[in-house]
Amino acid sequence: MDLDLLETAFAAVRAHQPGVRAAGALILGSGWGDVAEAFAAFAEIPYAEIPGLGAAGVAGHAGRLLLVGPAERTLLIFQGRRHWYEGEGWTPIAAPIYIARRLGAAVVLLTNAAGGIREDLRAGDLMIVCDHINAMGVHPLIGPHRPFWGPRFPDQTAVYDPALRARLRAAAEAAGISIREGVYLAASGPTYETPAEVEAFRRVGADAVGMSTVPEAILAHAAGLRVAAVSCISNLAAGRASAPLSHEEVAEAARAAMPRLRALVVRWWADRPEVSP
Repeated sequence: MDLDLLETAFAAVRAHQPGVRAAGALILGSGWGDVAEAFAAFAEIPYAEIPGLGAAGVAGHAGRLLLVGPAERTLLIFQGRRHWYEGEGWTPIAAPIYIARRLGAAVVLLTNAAGGIREDLRAGDLMIVCDHINAMGVHPLIGPHRPFWGPRFPDQTAVYDPALRARLRAAAEAAGISIREGVYLAASGPTYETPAEVEAFRRVGADAVGMSTVPEAILAHAAGLRVAAVSCISNLAAGRASAPLSHEEVAEAARAAMPRLRALVVRWWADRPEVSP
């Protein structure tokens, strides 16, 4: 991870919008991009113009940073994410978290599409992440210790803030949305998991599986941000479905769920507690 490049990324956003101070950040994963349309942005910065972040490398990820006012309490919406499997290291993945924290954000909401492992999960369900399993075989904090990311050995007892999870449940109830809760497991990708892997993940306690979110959650929590995450169950994981898995299936499930995704995020942000970094 290139901390100097991350600082350059922050400086580029600061130069674009000198007076901005962030209250929170939202990272929109696969299928979640259209949630951004529910917000009126006062500025937009393409990822390609942010050093170290770079253009999104996955179909359906717009690759732009939207800033939603007011300027002194801005919501940073990262419309699309970078992934470990793109092969460009940790810097692009860490950049949104670094930028948000340097701009003063106190909270981050991470979103993703995931395969449902638990028997009661169906395509289109929403799941609040209460904990995670890192099965990527890599870790974003490996390397020289950088104080920005907290202590050398960050505690992981409560990565996903209980109060923010309660706010998500309350937002879902207020919007008339059914929502579940469970453990998200991150594999590295870019292949989907085999049926044997899914069965192994089920046995170790995973409820859903994807290829993102966990590195960002680790980094954000280590940097002192309060973290929440939501998965849209876009398909049944391998071994639970009869048809082959595809990115198109993921995108279609998210499109069908979009009214609920949008309503949940908008309500959660509108009802946010006033918190300090």
